Order: sequence, then C-alpha cells, then structure tokens
Amino acid sequence: MAVAVKECLELQLLEVEMLLSMFPKKGEINLDEDAVPSVQRYLRNTDGALPPQLEYSIAIDVGEAKVKVELQVLLPHTYPHVAPELFARSNALHRQQQLQLNTGLASHISSLDSGELCIYEAVQWVKDNSLPYLENSQICSESASEEAVVKETLHRMWIYSHHIYRQELRKKIFDCAKKLNLTGFCLTGKPGVICVEGLRENCEEFWRVIRYPNWKHISCKHVENIETEGNVDHLRLFHAFEDLQFQAHGDYGLRNDYHMDLGQFLEFLKQHQSGHIFQILFGVEGKLSDK
Repeated sequence: MAVAVKECLELQLLEVEMLLSMFPKKGEINLDEDAVPSVQRYLRNTDGALPPQLEYSIAIDVGEAKVKVELQVLLPHTYPHVAPELFARSNALHRQQQLQLNTGLASHISSLDSGELCIYEAVQWVKDNSLPYLENSQICSESASEEAVVKETLHRMWIYSHHIYRQELRKKIFDCAKKLNLTGFCLTGKPGVICVEGLRENCEEFWRVIRYPNWKHISCKHVENIETEGNVDHLRLFHAFEDLQFQAHGDYGLRNDYHMDLGQFLEFLKQHQSGHIFQILFGVEGKLSDK
C-alpha cells in the first residue's frame, strides 16, 4: 500500500508542477506554501505519517468577459487511482446553476479512464462548459431585479411654531436639515413654520433633534407620504432648504415681536403646489389680496 501511495504522490507533484508552468501568473493557482514541501518530505522518508492531502484552487477565465470561475481541488492520497474531489464556484453563479455545473463536471470526470491525471482536463471542461450556466444566472438576476423593484417613500412634514427668532435655533435647524439631506424651508418670525421633505427616517430624526431638549411651542401639523419606485428626489417640492423671511408687520422692539406677512407666505406655498397647507397650519382658508 505504501508503494502505491508513494507513486500516487509523485504523480500528484508532477501534475502540480505542470499546472504551475501553465498558470504562472500570480493568483491563478492558490496553493499553500507548505503543501508541496510536506509531500516531498514524506517521499524522502515514507516511514513517517502521511502528509496532508494536496489542496489548491485554480482561477479560470471564462468567455470574452473573462468571468472568474474557481476550481477547488482536493486530492486523496491515492489519486489518480481514485477520483479527485473537485468543486467549481463563482460569485457570478446562482446556487442552482453552480450545482448543475458541478454535476456536469463530476459526470465528465467519472467518464475518464481511472489512473489518469485529470486536473487539467477538469480545468478545460470548466472553461469550455461554464458559459451557459453563467448566462442563465445573469438572466435569473435580471429577472429577479425586475421583480424586486425597490420602493422608497418621500416623507414631508409640516411643522408649526408660535415663533422662531433665536439665531442658535435657526442654525440648529439649517445644520440638521443639511446633514440629513432634507429640502424644504424655515419661515422665521411669528408664526414660525418649517417644512422638511426626504426619507422618512431622516425626517423623523430631524423632528427628534430640533425638539430636544425643551422646544415646547412646536407641533407637527401635517405629514405627507408618497411612495415611488427608486429615488424619491423627483417628488420633492423644494430643491434646497430655504430661509424664508417676508415683510413683517408689528413692533420691532427688543423682542422682535412681529408677525410675518402671511399673504406672501400663502403665495409662496401656492408656487410650490402646497396652497392647501395654509388652512391646515392656521385653521383658515388662505386668500390672496387683489392687486
């Protein structure tokens, strides 16, 4: 038995040497650096324990696109008198196609004469026969991507406050909107109105941040949700986060306690297809004065 194993291991080393000369580029053959030396040490002294089975992989370019298919090889000590353990895999293959490819490979190897070295034959078979399985995987991927269209929801929040004056608060509002990729506006003065639109989680985070720790006179008056396939940007009513300041009425005293011109604000809303929001915010129907 020892003589048979010795002859088999010698043939395995010859085959590895041949493969290394055929695939000389870095990364084409992945072989543990101690794999060959451990077999060589055993061949110099066959009285010792058997070396680990030779195990390596070969990267194969398939088709004009040079799609990578990896052939993993594990050689029993008595190969080539027994069949090698082979497995072909690729990131471009779905599980079903990979299974079918390996079934075909195993069938081909079993048809070869026993006792013959067959790893290069396996490489050629994979190179010549993988393309149909890769194409089937691509068709399946395209079909699945068409079926699983990602749906996103544009979230729009209309926020009302008794007033918005303080510079530090306005800075917090604008910084937060920019950070969360929100569009809309902040109407400064009395009353104060904020609109933010973007992804739901970003709007909700904005709402959480600006209320903390103690902004009491503020409420979310209305929320709009619009579902779409893919990116939500085309649904936005605003192209940036705007700073709205209209002509004011009232006393410009120490408290800057003045009222915004709501007629101008209504006109702004209507320009952005949001005239209906005026009544939601203020409880009265907005009417533009005749000019």
